[in-house]
Amino acid sequence: MKLPFSYYLNQDPVFLATDLLGKVLFTEINGEITAGIIVETEAYFGELDKASHAYGGRRTNRTETLYAAGGISYVYLCYGIHHLFNVVSSLKGEPHAVLIRAVEPFVGQDIIERRRNMPVTKAAVSSGPGSVAKALGINGSFNKKELTGDEIWIEDHGIRYKSDEIIAGPRIGVAYAQEDALLPWRFFIKGNKYVSKPNNGKISTINR
Repeated sequence: MKLPFSYYLNQDPVFLATDLLGKVLFTEINGEITAGIIVETEAYFGELDKASHAYGGRRTNRTETLYAAGGISYVYLCYGIHHLFNVVSSLKGEPHAVLIRAVEPFVGQDIIERRRNMPVTKAAVSSGPGSVAKALGINGSFNKKELTGDEIWIEDHGIRYKSDEIIAGPRIGVAYAQEDALLPWRFFIKGNKYVSKPNNGKISTINR
């Protein structure tokens, strides 16, 4: 059920951002396994995307992770507070990624509650990318981890959503990206309470 390395070599991050919905993100830390069903994602299209850390071919110590072959994690600190987890995708040298914005608690709910100091029935437990990382114990040490390993991985449990259950809209917090801020590359499950709340701009169901 663990997604194979080849899955992450897909060169279309927009496709992956939708396909990852319903997949299950796992971590194992000190023998504690936790997992959440992915219910919200955002696609980032490498060097051509003004919202991407790699826009224009920017290569720094931080962004170098994005240039690796897909199938590893890209974890960075946002505003010096929140760790954000991204799936690196595509071929080596093509810095595409998918940000995991929200998960629905699935495995190890008692552990998630302890980490977040709140019940898993409360949407805020894993709503928003910073909360996802906290709920699943993801920190900076998870950067560059192989997603086919035993510390962090994604499984397919056969959870599928219909096209009219998947909403597409502009990404959140990327106003600096000018026209690219309007691209409908944020995807989430309609009516799922764990989805982060801001719905900036026009949203619509996807057609596939």
